[in-house]
Amino acid sequence: MVSTKKTAIIGATDNPSRYAYLAANMLKQYQHPIVPLGINKGEVAGTKILDLREKPQVSDLDTITLYIGPQRQPEWYDYIIGLKPKRIIFNPGTENPELENLAKQNGIETWEACTLVLLRSNQY
Repeated sequence: MVSTKKTAIIGATDNPSRYAYLAANMLKQYQHPIVPLGINKGEVAGTKILDLREKPQVSDLDTITLYIGPQRQPEWYDYIIGLKPKRIIFNPGTENPELENLAKQNGIETWEACTLVLLRSNQY
């Protein structure tokens, strides 16, 4: 059996032209449970998008995959670190040395990578 990795998608959207949308669907396709977190209501890959502003608690999280740019990340630092994921994936355009350092100080692995490529190449 393939191990599944519960993944929070920060910046989740129901807009099919966005990479976060593609990632949600591909994660589901590869049978990883998803927790879509965004600021707009909607649904992606058959899962309701939770309101990021409410900072919902999520347990047993393996991965956070980021789809919000570094300029929007600071207000979410405490929340992201507080979710205690095993790793954070900084997708292209979301790289942020400040958040990466914070994560590492808290024992969280950081990857600068593309979730879609990781899934397709069996590196997820």
